[in-house]
Amino acid sequence: MRKKKLAGLFMSLMVAAGVLAGCNSSTSGDEKKDEVIKIGANLELSGGVASYGQSIKEGIDLALEEINKEGINGKKVQLVQVDNKSEAPEAINGATKLISQDKVVAIIGAATSGNTKAQIEIAQSNNVPLLTPTGTAADVTVKDGKVLNDFVFRTCFIDPFQGTVAANFAANELKVKTAAIFIDSASDYSKGLAASFKELFEKEGGKIVKEEAYVAKDTDFHAQLTNIKGEKPDFIFVPGYYEEVGLIVKQARELGIDVPMMGADGWDSPKLVELAGKDALNNTFITNHYSSGDSDPKVQDFVKAFKAKYKDKSPDAFNALGYDSAYFLADAIKRAGSSDSKKIQKALAETDGLELVTGKMKLDKDHNPIKSAVILEYKNGEQTFKTKVNPE
Repeated sequence: MRKKKLAGLFMSLMVAAGVLAGCNSSTSGDEKKDEVIKIGANLELSGGVASYGQSIKEGIDLALEEINKEGINGKKVQLVQVDNKSEAPEAINGATKLISQDKVVAIIGAATSGNTKAQIEIAQSNNVPLLTPTGTAADVTVKDGKVLNDFVFRTCFIDPFQGTVAANFAANELKVKTAAIFIDSASDYSKGLAASFKELFEKEGGKIVKEEAYVAKDTDFHAQLTNIKGEKPDFIFVPGYYEEVGLIVKQARELGIDVPMMGADGWDSPKLVELAGKDALNNTFITNHYSSGDSDPKVQDFVKAFKAKYKDKSPDAFNALGYDSAYFLADAIKRAGSSDSKKIQKALAETDGLELVTGKMKLDKDHNPIKSAVILEYKNGEQTFKTKVNPE
């Protein structure tokens, strides 16, 4: 029995490390046997940030419905999905299954940077492209700031860009002089955004008067908010996820804190309004990847198609980035002229000028898109388009 257990464990480790990569049908060279092109979706469909994964999946489904009307290189695309349950170990298990069992040619997901990074070693070892729609941490595509993860890509811009956009907006549009920062101390996403915000805000002459922290799953933020209130900041930057942010905004307003509050794409969920309340969200802002209120014809065509499929539901940025990720990958597969994962990786890296809903896709040397951001303002629970910010 012990030998059997050790053999099973050894086999699992080989799969995760990529030893079995050679059995992946995407690189077998016998593509005539493949009637469909299988792509994976490793998403947060349940758990703490399920809203993100569910929205991405809706966008992917709409895109593939459109793509499969003609197919890619004469083949239909089949989506194989796994639920990582908003947990990194499950993301690892999901990536291993998609590659070793389902033989996908590429994986879309995860939604968060942490769950994306959990899959990197598996994707790299097996030479299977990993494309995150919304993993914004800078180290997703570059390890230790030095080594490119050459099979890892993203559809979204990165956290340093979001943080500097927020700081510039606070200092030069809202004209605030002092700010407090309230972060999730266990989140690389939150800490990265805060660092970028602080650096530029202080460079612009602003002063950070208070820094406070919480941990994911906390529900009572009164003590930290009371400390922030005592310093009388003109502005509060809260770069977190909607599950905690909704309660933070609600409790801040209950304590009489009425200054502008701002975050990033982590706020973007319908659940935020349910948690915070419409009134509490007035005078709050976020940086984001797109706005359904943008007059660009490509954006409005997407909004119309999305509403037709999902019963007049207005698409958020996670919907749009899921949709764009499917088209980003489909375009690479078409240009590669193959279902071979290595050829798809090469085509993804060469993407330059692809027109998508969230902007024109051009990748830099680190596989990061160079694209615009938008700033949205919440008014009576609705996101309203404020301005678009182009990269310098």
